[in-house]
Amino acid sequence: MKEKASEVLALLENASSIPLDEAAGRLGVGRSDVEESLAELARLGYSVEVSEDTAELKGRTDLLLPYELSRHLRTRFIGKDARHFDTIPSTIAAAKRLAEEGDPKGLHGTVIMSEQQTGGVGRLGRMWASPPGGIWATVIMAPSIPVERLFMITMAGSLAIARAIRREYDIGALIKWPNDIFIGSKKVAGLLQEVSTDGDKVNYVLLGMGVDANIDLNELPDELREIATSLDLEVGAAIDRPRFLARVLKELELRLLQLESGEYDTIVQEWKSLSLTMNRRVHVKTLKRTFKGEAVDIDNHGALVIRKDNGRIEKVIAGDLFQL
Repeated sequence: MKEKASEVLALLENASSIPLDEAAGRLGVGRSDVEESLAELARLGYSVEVSEDTAELKGRTDLLLPYELSRHLRTRFIGKDARHFDTIPSTIAAAKRLAEEGDPKGLHGTVIMSEQQTGGVGRLGRMWASPPGGIWATVIMAPSIPVERLFMITMAGSLAIARAIRREYDIGALIKWPNDIFIGSKKVAGLLQEVSTDGDKVNYVLLGMGVDANIDLNELPDELREIATSLDLEVGAAIDRPRFLARVLKELELRLLQLESGEYDTIVQEWKSLSLTMNRRVHVKTLKRTFKGEAVDIDNHGALVIRKDNGRIEKVIAGDLFQL
């Protein structure tokens, strides 16, 4: 959104209606500039009625715009710099390009958002369906966390989404290890983490998240329709996506600060309390092996502890998990 359009929008928000000439005078611009800004607001989905040379805001956009996010944001740094796209191949690819070309520390907390992705990527390079109506975003971070603890950022992100769902909508969302959020038996969100390190130095961490907020399940591939759900279906009403994302970012920042303070056990214990996986029989597939057993614990690095059928203990930090 152009700066002038945001200023016109701010005037409309603070008054039930405002004459165009008054708006121009208050902003120190010409009336044609105000009219141009009103046209941009309409293009972005705001409902603005102009009658007798007076403008009135009738309805907000349903786009996930930085301006709308900022109205709800209650963070210190995450989301203060937010960048929006109508369509993009992948928010995590765009974030990676920014981090590689710029200063990751200067980008700490930057959020890349898109209305849809044409090349969304999930774990192990799988396609991630990203139709309009979802929340497709990546957070760029340069955290002060030891390399061996970086997986816990995925845990923090999972907690952030699950807690946001619970606190905003009073729905019992749970976490399926390692990165999926479920409501009942259906997946509603997932995360993907990419890291860049140089020895013990953390260059940056990218945390991609996808939330089925207001999506039409018919737009998902056939194999996903029976195992996925959308927040609007669970709530029974359309989701205010900027408000929900702002809540997720607040919850994420809280847990990121806990990790930076060394409160690893706090994250692990909260994760266990919201786990869909603990004390369940599971089938695990990693790049090198496959086995069955019972998920008995999470260690303080975020690894899932499995008691295999042969009685041996195995720790898994990455892989596919199927609950039996």
